[in-house]
Formats: sequence, C-alpha cells, structure tokens
Amino acid sequence: MYFRPKKYLGQNFLIDNNIQRKIVDACGITPGDTVLEVGAGRGELTKLLALKTDKVFALEIDRNLSSILQDNLSALPQVKVINQDVLQFNLLNFFKQSNRIKVVGNLPYYITTPIIVHLLQFRDKIGSIFVTIQKEFAQRMAALEGSGDWGAFSCYLQYYTEPEILFYIKSTCFRPRPKVDSAFVRLEIKRDLPLDEAREKRLFRIIRSSFQQRRKTLRNSLKGVVSSSRIDRFLNQHNLDMNIRGEKLALEDFINLLNVD
Repeated sequence: MYFRPKKYLGQNFLIDNNIQRKIVDACGITPGDTVLEVGAGRGELTKLLALKTDKVFALEIDRNLSSILQDNLSALPQVKVINQDVLQFNLLNFFKQSNRIKVVGNLPYYITTPIIVHLLQFRDKIGSIFVTIQKEFAQRMAALEGSGDWGAFSCYLQYYTEPEILFYIKSTCFRPRPKVDSAFVRLEIKRDLPLDEAREKRLFRIIRSSFQQRRKTLRNSLKGVVSSSRIDRFLNQHNLDMNIRGEKLALEDFINLLNVD
C-alpha cells in the first residue's frame, strides 16, 4: 500500500534493502534481546528485527501509518505496534521487567536532539542505541576536542555514551530523498559515571558557557560561572595555556576543572 510521507513529521523512508539488512546486522541482536524501534515507518526494518528476536516494540507517531503497520505486521506476534510520540513515551513504565533494551531508529533530522536527550533520561533501562541520523549531526556526536565539530552537545553525549559512526548512508537510499547524507551510529550507554546528578548539572553549565562564544578564552567565557582563582589552579595543575579556549578542552578536562581543589 502506498503511503504519502508527511513532511511536517520529517518522514524519509529508508528504501534500500541492502542498507536495511546492514543496519539490523550491525545491531547485533540476539534472540533474548528486547528491541524498541523508534519511528517504525512502513515496517520494513521491523520485519527484519522480528527475525532476530521475539520482542520488538515498534513505536510510530503517525496514526494512519500505525494502523497500516498493525495490518502489515499482524502475522508477526513478536511485534507490538505502539501509536505514540517517542517524546511522550516512558520507558520506565513500559519496560518494567526489561533492562538493557536495544533502541533502533531512523530519526527525523529536525528532532534528533530532543529524542536523544529524552532516551538518555531512561539510560538505566537501555543497553545501546542505534540510530540513523544526519551525517553532520553524527560527526558532532563523535567529534574530538579541538575539531570544528566539537561542541557542548558532543560533551553531553560523550559523558553518557560511547558514540561510534558505523557507516554512512547516501541520500539516494531514502524516499523522499533528503538534501543531505545520513550516518548509522551506535551509542553504547556508559554504566560508571564519575559525578552525581547535582555535579553533572554543574558540569554541563560550565560546558555550555565555555562554548557559547567559542572565540573567547576559557577565563572570559566562564566569568560568573567559575572563579578566576579556580580556573588558574586548574590551568596550572594541568600545564595548560592560560589563554586556552574552551573548545580546546576535552570532556575529561571539564570534569577536572569541576573537581579542582
């Protein structure tokens, strides 16, 4: 059945069968895994996921498309279709008996950041996240300090996960064809974090301030956020240039700044 993609929902369906199989293979799904698919679309990937495990939950916000999925996947009892917005989906309530679930999804470009942030709120329930996203966004996720792609979101994501770009996907593999290429990315959830929740909030405030005006030195960008004396002690302890900019610091450096004596 033909389904006209809705532009306002950012629907770009992956139509390349080889890439679909490559994605599922890269997820390393085993029979005991619980899979949450975000944005099940027309169900092509859903069917392949269902061949790997007997627990696939296909989340789809589009009511019409969700109804089509229900019909198309009715012969697969291992698949449960859920008509809901992922940003309103509470994994704690839904997966009470499941831990370390695998999340798989082809994310709309315009809402990638809110979806990732929302999923990370439930990171205790998630083992890994596999997403198809805009190529440039993926490069920001996996960026190294000092690079043009390195920024506050890179730090945020790399604090909670270990991101890896697994492969790139040409725009010709989608319908309708987007203007940019995509990337398939794995986000492995970190289990041992160095800070408690209160200090995490303090860390991310420091990071955001450091990147708001990238050309400013660390000293100037953190005025009113971190005392000059603390910054001086941090720079001296770690043998860093007194005029270094925040964009040159690694995530570990920001944590060291927070923890400096």
